[in-house]
Amino acid sequence: MAHSPQPLQLLRVATAGSVDDGKSTLIGRLLYDSKSIFEDQLEAVERTSRARGDEYADLALLTDGLRAEREQGITIDVAHRYFATPRRKFIVADTPGHEQYTRNMVTGASTADLALILVDARKGVLEQTRRHAFLSTLLGIPHLVLCVNKMDLVDWSQERFEEIKEEFRQFAVKLDIHDLTFIPVSALKGDNIVTRTENMPWYEGTSLLHHLEDVHIASDRNLIDARMPVQYVIRPQQQADAGRRDFRGYAGTVASGVFKAGDEVMVLPSGFTTTVAAVYGPGGTPVEEAFAPSAVCVQLTDDIDVGRGDMLCRPNNRPLVGQEVDAMVCWLTEQSTLSANSRYSLLHTTRSTKAQVVRLDYRLDVNSLHRDESAQSLSLNEIGRIQLKTQQPLLFDPYRRNRITGSFILVDESTGATVAAGMITGPTLKESKVVWHAAAVAREERATRGSTVWLTGLSASGKSTVAVELERRLVAAGVPAYRLDGDNLRHGLNSDLGFGAEDRAENVRRVGEVAQLLADSGMVAVASLISPYRADRDRVRAQHEAAGIEFVEVFVDTPIEQCEARDPKGMYARARAGEITGFTGVDDPYERPERAELVLTPADGDPGAQAARIVKYLQS
Repeated sequence: MAHSPQPLQLLRVATAGSVDDGKSTLIGRLLYDSKSIFEDQLEAVERTSRARGDEYADLALLTDGLRAEREQGITIDVAHRYFATPRRKFIVADTPGHEQYTRNMVTGASTADLALILVDARKGVLEQTRRHAFLSTLLGIPHLVLCVNKMDLVDWSQERFEEIKEEFRQFAVKLDIHDLTFIPVSALKGDNIVTRTENMPWYEGTSLLHHLEDVHIASDRNLIDARMPVQYVIRPQQQADAGRRDFRGYAGTVASGVFKAGDEVMVLPSGFTTTVAAVYGPGGTPVEEAFAPSAVCVQLTDDIDVGRGDMLCRPNNRPLVGQEVDAMVCWLTEQSTLSANSRYSLLHTTRSTKAQVVRLDYRLDVNSLHRDESAQSLSLNEIGRIQLKTQQPLLFDPYRRNRITGSFILVDESTGATVAAGMITGPTLKESKVVWHAAAVAREERATRGSTVWLTGLSASGKSTVAVELERRLVAAGVPAYRLDGDNLRHGLNSDLGFGAEDRAENVRRVGEVAQLLADSGMVAVASLISPYRADRDRVRAQHEAAGIEFVEVFVDTPIEQCEARDPKGMYARARAGEITGFTGVDDPYERPERAELVLTPADGDPGAQAARIVKYLQS
């Protein structure tokens, strides 16, 4: 029996870089060398190139479609190009390089899986290179490739390539980059674009296209947090048959997680729970399971009130619900500015509501990463952090956890124009009648710079042993440090807490608060606790980042088989025997970090070697 071929996986690529670094030429070369353009397109490019006096076919013209771009020689709009190889399909967004078109890059790269940043080998890492790298990480793009272009103009110099590579690495340590690759290329001549070049025998990596075909993106999907915003209620008119009720389905695009028949789901904001009866794909074809970004129709077993703007999720894994959120926004229009007390329509997933800007916390200089806390407004292409209050509650996740439920746009109600794109960082901390007394000593005045190192992993993974060694090494080096061990804290600070989901969340919250105070004092707080739920750890991270304190998440990734073999407290054996329930890794889930700064495995050596890796990271 013949099997239908598997659909090709789609990779969305956003290109960026300084003006004249060769982004459009590189994309044109990809299209040309991969045989993805028609003969009439190539003839048009050759004809235009001759008319301009060029001695070669300028492949940049394949993407620089606007007349203004051709006249100025720069990319203004976001040009999308589509091509495929036998291994993968691609959508390439050629985004503008110039600072005055920052908004175009933000919108063009918002859905990308991979950012491709070009650097001119003659000029090296420029201010615009740093800006685009920062914007890529701000937008949550998980993979970044730095292409050092025009290597032919520096005589294919390995030394020059290594200089640029090291310079960018030093800047990248300040950013949240998890997969960084460097490739030397010549877009004009085609070296290392589709095939490996013989001009740089010292380069041992793959060509650009080979990397794009092989980069692993399946794990980028959030398959843990089941979220489906309801877009439309499908209820076709049917003649009532005996014993048969009318069909009612809920259509939408899965934002994250997996939905399949038999799953228990909750409908928000009502809070009703029911079960998935069936899932249908395009054309009404039943599907076994649906995951992002599938557009599906979900049928439920019970008739409950569900409408557009509601969300399907898991009863024990819900999004945050609130009317006050903190967010990073990019201002997109020159007709107006954003300031405190401004009012807009906010579009979030399939829900629309009124929103007011409570305050502008700061304007961010995307070149220097400096925060201007005295800023009173945001104008075209500027990025800042704001507090928003909405008329109706939002069902959201932090953007770094879910790019769909964590993003929104603001619309000017009088003109209907989209004025801002936003990324939710988390809920606004609730106001209290208790007044925070500011210190007379600024953080910069202290002798040391504090931070929090958060070690997470399964029981018996080695977290505590590494934490003990890390604390010892830091203190021996003259760095004030203190270890917050999960078990130790349950003897005092958290002695009133159990091991249910709510108590675990409160345990993590308390430890996070203590760690933040220690880090604010200039110490390195070394927190070591299982902290199994990603959302709890992300809340601690968000609070640290909001306060400008470094948060380093370290995942001690020891296989559960090794953890059980160690089992110093006999907990796994008791859990397997059914003597205790709710034990992480046995009958309770552990959610692996998606964005950990460091991942430690047994291959990294003994606890001393693993602690040394953390020390090296802190020093960098």
